[in-house]
Amino acid sequence: MKIKKIAVIGLGYVGLPLARLFATKFPVVGFDINQKRIDELRSGKDLTLEVEDSILQAVLSNGNPHTNNINGLYCSNQLTDIEQANFYVITVPTPVDKNNRPDLTPLYKASETVGKVLKKGDIVVYESTVYPGVTEEECIPVLEKISGLKFNEDFFAGYSPERINPGDKQHTVEKILKVTSGSTPEIGEEVDAVYKEVITAGTHLAPCIKVAEAAKVIENSQRDINIAFVNELAKIFNILNIDTHAVLEAAGTKWNFLPFKPGLVGGHCIGVDPYYLAQKAQEHGYHPEIILAGRRLNDSMGEYVASQVVKTMIKKGINVNGAEVLMLGVTFKENCPDVRNTKIVDVIRALEDYGILVTTYDHWANPAEVEHEYGIESVCELPNRRFDGVVLGVAHNEFLNIDFENLKKENSIIYDVKGVISQLADSRL
Repeated sequence: MKIKKIAVIGLGYVGLPLARLFATKFPVVGFDINQKRIDELRSGKDLTLEVEDSILQAVLSNGNPHTNNINGLYCSNQLTDIEQANFYVITVPTPVDKNNRPDLTPLYKASETVGKVLKKGDIVVYESTVYPGVTEEECIPVLEKISGLKFNEDFFAGYSPERINPGDKQHTVEKILKVTSGSTPEIGEEVDAVYKEVITAGTHLAPCIKVAEAAKVIENSQRDINIAFVNELAKIFNILNIDTHAVLEAAGTKWNFLPFKPGLVGGHCIGVDPYYLAQKAQEHGYHPEIILAGRRLNDSMGEYVASQVVKTMIKKGINVNGAEVLMLGVTFKENCPDVRNTKIVDVIRALEDYGILVTTYDHWANPAEVEHEYGIESVCELPNRRFDGVVLGVAHNEFLNIDFENLKKENSIIYDVKGVISQLADSRL
């Protein structure tokens, strides 16, 4: 196997940790069209907080490492800097549109970019979450058209689904077993060998690309369905005036009970991936009932949480219209600055529909990004005043040490979405 010169296309939550890891063993160029992101990374800082600055700085190269075949990471938005690569890894987002239909635009554009520099013998590996068939039926034709090369004769492909868990410092990319695949058995072995160089947890070589694609999309669909089940249980037990968390704790004493908890399902994976699988199923004439039912239930939870907050306020005799509520957290999960597809926004908008004035505080989130994505104002400093209600929406570690009494008016409520401060809360999901 000749020296692999790697280009990672897309330097977000998935691409940067992978590029950094590859750079410990290979010459790597990280490519991103966002000049601001490139400047940030070249200065040795990662504002997504997925890679510690010291770890990033340890692999950064001042020049293109492909030129001298030396290990290291060079970040660029110039196409000429990835011309010497022979192993391309595409890690761009795969979102859904407003109608929850898969949006493959980032994949098409990334494929066009790589197609412009693709050479004979090169391998292109996709990591973006897709439905089975996207790599070979949607992306490969773009590579062929732009490059003029023939698939599986002049160039080859692979698929290795990303398993990044944003904000998780324990399960980092090298510690998570990696599924790999190739467009031919020989290429599968070659792709697998490259990942084996850096993934200490090991690899699993799938028999073909479609199997690897399907394996990824069902991982998060399975979690989505299980969370939908406990969310429905929470609704039922709230009606019956039974503590859902106490029920789950009791049931959890059985060795094979799955420990899922109710909550808001957002982010770029669990709340999106099931739609990719559903789309492919529907194209082939099958309507996936359980998958879409789980999605509908989980997508409704923001409005449900808001209604429960309002009910709790009414029981306390608080005038809802014009009430002031503090929302603690706006990111999609705890201890992470990622606000993509956050369902906290659904809670905020539903509360505002009731006439409630919501102040959103999250020291992890970038206020400019929250404003740009959702048109919601957020602050990074805890307000020094009291509220009619406080909603713990995201369980950031720092929130657990807040003196909630200093945030409450004489007659006010605390609603705990995450079930982590139940001893202080008037109600919880």
